[in-house]
Amino acid sequence: MSQTFKTLDDADLQGKRALARVDFNVPMQDGSVSDDTRLRAALPTIERLRSGGAKVVLLAHFDRPKGKRVPEMSLKPVVEPLSKLLGAPVAFAEDCIGDDAKRVVDGLQPGGVALLENVRFHAGEEKNDPEFAAALAANGDLYVNDAFSAAHRAHASTEGLARRLPAYAGEQMRKELEALDAALGNPKRPVLGIVGGAKVSTKLDLLNNLVGKLDYLAIGGGMANTFRFAQGYEIGGSLCEKEMADTAREILKKAEAAGCKVILPSDVVVAVDLKPGVETRTVDLANDKVGTEEKIFDIGPATLDEVKAAMAQCRTLIWNGPFGVFEVQPFDRATVEAAQEAAALARSGKLVAVAGGGDTVAALNAARATGDFTFVSTAGGAFLEWMEGKELPGVAALQS
Repeated sequence: MSQTFKTLDDADLQGKRALARVDFNVPMQDGSVSDDTRLRAALPTIERLRSGGAKVVLLAHFDRPKGKRVPEMSLKPVVEPLSKLLGAPVAFAEDCIGDDAKRVVDGLQPGGVALLENVRFHAGEEKNDPEFAAALAANGDLYVNDAFSAAHRAHASTEGLARRLPAYAGEQMRKELEALDAALGNPKRPVLGIVGGAKVSTKLDLLNNLVGKLDYLAIGGGMANTFRFAQGYEIGGSLCEKEMADTAREILKKAEAAGCKVILPSDVVVAVDLKPGVETRTVDLANDKVGTEEKIFDIGPATLDEVKAAMAQCRTLIWNGPFGVFEVQPFDRATVEAAQEAAALARSGKLVAVAGGGDTVAALNAARATGDFTFVSTAGGAFLEWMEGKELPGVAALQS
């Protein structure tokens, strides 16, 4: 994968207007940016363009204004924190097309930076309207996509523009694509996948794609209950999609045929109620039953040991979703311990560890393991669709 798209190594930047699609859909509180992670992620690309002598024109969306101008969804609050991070002024245009955008872009010197207003203020953005894409392209000589998180959408600023201007992957996009290629495209084997989450129904495409590509698949979260129920185990009052039992059995059959070993909980941690400090017990599913009032909230120590043993045998790990209800102690134990184990193996160079998805990032942060993982993707929907084996329009448009 890493060889099929053009990067900024291939671009002549001097004096060119570089339209860079970034992800500035940042958390805001009282009209100010409350978490600048996504702004920081864009800095390597912005700096690369500036040092190459380009005029940097940033395109981004914020929230869901549905094609209308919604003042509280303006990108203007991003200007000051971005300017501080860059140590350079950032110009702002009140629109992303038309006279105002042109005036601001024309006023840039090489190395200068401008942010244009929310592309989603125009209905043409989400419709990938050719006229809107052409109006955006009028302010650029080349296009850089640095927003992997928006790459699963065929919008004007993610797909349409790449068809109109010489297109390149930004530094963050390159990093993301190379990490994903190392995890599933051309991984070092054996490969272990960890998939958690509440429901089998929301991760069907994911599971069906992964069982054909992995050597081991560990299933956790509420979805593991559905698999165990499908195999005839008692799961008490636990979250379970009983109507998905046939589907769960089909996935297990498919995994067996593909030579993928599935790790399901052999023991579980249960409680009557989900609250901190509640009384819990560990149930060995082969020899004991989960009581009718009890609910499964985490995998048990024996299952955790099995996951760690698989990790030790593998060269690559791809992780999406926690093992238990990690937000409530003590049901965070398995997720935190598994994350710390993976982080230690990655740190020592024994494991390529790639993770992604909102809950997963939060869980790894809680385990203080994020920094040691080979790569942690903050692109929720795009990461999931990529794991499902789907083509991402914003990536496909960059392929040379």
